[in-house]
Amino acid sequence: MRPPADTARAPLSPTSPPTGPDLPLSPARAWAMLLILSSAFLLSQAFRTIAAIMAAPLAQEFGLSAQALGVFAGAFHFAFGALQLFMGIGIDLQGLRRTVLVAFPLAILGAVLSALAPSFQWLLLGQVLIGIGCAPAFLVCTVFIARQFAPERFAAVSGAILGFGSVGMLLTGTPLAWLIEASSWRMGFWVLAALSVVAWGAIAMCVREPRPAAAAGAPRESLGQAVRTFGGLLLMPHTLGIVVLALVTYASFVALRGLWLGPMLMQRHGFSLIASGNVALIMTLIAMFSPPLFGRLDPGPARRRRWIAGFTLLVAALFGAMGFAVNAVLDVALIMAVGFLSGYMVLQYPDVKGAYPAAVTGRAMALFTMAMFLGVALMQWLTGAIATFAQRQGVDPFLAVFMAIGALLAAGAAGFVWLPKPPAASVPAALPAAR
Repeated sequence: MRPPADTARAPLSPTSPPTGPDLPLSPARAWAMLLILSSAFLLSQAFRTIAAIMAAPLAQEFGLSAQALGVFAGAFHFAFGALQLFMGIGIDLQGLRRTVLVAFPLAILGAVLSALAPSFQWLLLGQVLIGIGCAPAFLVCTVFIARQFAPERFAAVSGAILGFGSVGMLLTGTPLAWLIEASSWRMGFWVLAALSVVAWGAIAMCVREPRPAAAAGAPRESLGQAVRTFGGLLLMPHTLGIVVLALVTYASFVALRGLWLGPMLMQRHGFSLIASGNVALIMTLIAMFSPPLFGRLDPGPARRRRWIAGFTLLVAALFGAMGFAVNAVLDVALIMAVGFLSGYMVLQYPDVKGAYPAAVTGRAMALFTMAMFLGVALMQWLTGAIATFAQRQGVDPFLAVFMAIGALLAAGAAGFVWLPKPPAASVPAALPAAR
């Protein structure tokens, strides 16, 4: 929880901002700025999980099928994931503060547009704008942590911020369900838009970017060089295994918490909207404390990958069990178990950080985050299509959805284990040339 002791000799990262004070932050200031910076991430967590509670009223107002709901839930994540490459470049060239301040107003605009949406098409456009605006929200936090905290604290601090960001999911549990029943789903977007304005103002006023003293005379990287660096990351043999797993892990959690939890409880077990919101709230509370716990339990590089693969297979088994569960108590218990075990995903961040040269930390995290949220978008769309097809065949749609999620998790774990791994001794000193 302290800045590196010798910033003058620390390796220069292209994530160093172009302007800013030359002195490192004190631990207290680093934590304060990180929490304020994380407010945008907190709201992005709220935006990405609204579908679970809004699904029923949206389907009623716009006459949406399960597949259309999957498209609605996936639109945010597709835009969010697709923009990670450009947000990573923006952080590297313009700094994390400037990047988030330029992008986040689009989330505010998208929330307002969604609240006013006269049709499903306008609602989708609003979701895309929200996804673009939120695209740098967690990425800037990981880069800030990598630059301002000791390397051995990366997993623990990242886990703490993931837990803090889960407060956003609390908003889309019982509070959002209550607000929708008292007013409408549109009011949910208005409230999130207002909170986003507050978060943007706090970041603008309170967050500043220190830089290592050595950055003062360093040459600026060109846009072309930054883009070619991404190509170099993709050419590294161990990138594929990291990406394959990233596509399915967080996607499985968001598919449950952000889309299928509410419909499953209401349609399979007759829960009310408020009761479903209560389950979502409890699951989120559990998920808040899970990442910090797993961050502290990080076994280190020697065993970390075995832990990641093992917990992925365990969560896959839980989804398989959820597909066959016909008892409400068992389903709720399985939901809570998935919420608790979701914390292991924080171990993927130090795994990625240790797999690439320090000079491209920002872009390596951007590539990982891009894969993670494109995976969320694909899983939302795919499970929506699977549910619609299953209904037409007279099959329980939730059985089909949860079995598919479990199979995807198992496939991701297999790819992570069997595909090439990062060098065991140390990360490579340079990237392969991308042409």
